[in-house]
Amino acid sequence: MQGPSFLPFGLPVKTEGATINEPRINERIRVPEVRLVGPAGEQVGIVRIEDALRLAQESDLDLVEVAPNSRPPVAKLMDYGKFKYEAAVKAREARRNQANTEIKEMRFRLKIDEHDYETKKGHVIRFLKGGDKVKVTIMFRGREQSRPEMGRRLLMKLAEEVAEYAVVENAPNQEGRNMSLVLGPLKKKAEAKEEQRKAREAQKAAAGAERDARRLPKAVAAEGVADAMVEEADEVAEVAEPVAEDVTVDVADDVTEDVTEDVTEETAEVTEVAEAPAASDVAEKAAPKPKAAPKPKPVAKPAPKPAAKTAK
Repeated sequence: MQGPSFLPFGLPVKTEGATINEPRINERIRVPEVRLVGPAGEQVGIVRIEDALRLAQESDLDLVEVAPNSRPPVAKLMDYGKFKYEAAVKAREARRNQANTEIKEMRFRLKIDEHDYETKKGHVIRFLKGGDKVKVTIMFRGREQSRPEMGRRLLMKLAEEVAEYAVVENAPNQEGRNMSLVLGPLKKKAEAKEEQRKAREAQKAAAGAERDARRLPKAVAAEGVADAMVEEADEVAEVAEPVAEDVTVDVADDVTEDVTEDVTEETAEVTEVAEAPAASDVAEKAAPKPKAAPKPKPVAKPAPKPAAKTAK
């Protein structure tokens, strides 16, 4: 594949299956002199291409050929990358806001039921509100082809009922087994889209307001309950404060009496324990020591008897 080739004066460059309208920039501008425009739109005048490139380099900008068919060509000092980005954003916004009218088709039978007729008429109205054209077609079957006036009456009835939203662009016309009628919207596609957008925003705002209205009573009720609880707590505190003071005094008195009794009892016990050893010592000193018992005399053992002699 060959790369893109640049023709003189910034003409469109043809590549394989595509046409590129890229302007020539910097060294790709191959003319002896240009009419130079400054970055703020000021006119500099006709200068040589070398001087224009030097000014672009000193300003840290690009030299872009904006009018190649002029004599001499017009070149401008600009940031080409930023310029391309802004141009792409504008093109994208233009495509987004572009409104292409479409032709919607709605088909009817000659013997259509009333409920089905109302349903399809609602679809036709929705298409017309959206800014689209609607092609309404009556399909004939069998012997119905011999009664085209019935189909024409049905189409004109529909056109009269949607006259608030559409005008008849093409009168009923029969082609073979079908008879068609084209309805055009009264509003353009862009206007219809804008109205739909506003309607969506209004619906969203109404839904938000309704949501806030539903939440408000709950918040008020919760706030009232909280206030009531605070007031009840204050009342309980006011009632409980003197009772608490009385209970505190009584408890303090009881505790003081108990502690006093305990201390008195412990003091008496300590005094008794301290006095008991002193009395025993005095009694021991006053009592005479008992005399020692005499030792018993030893008893003399009898002498053993001699053994008896035996006769020979």
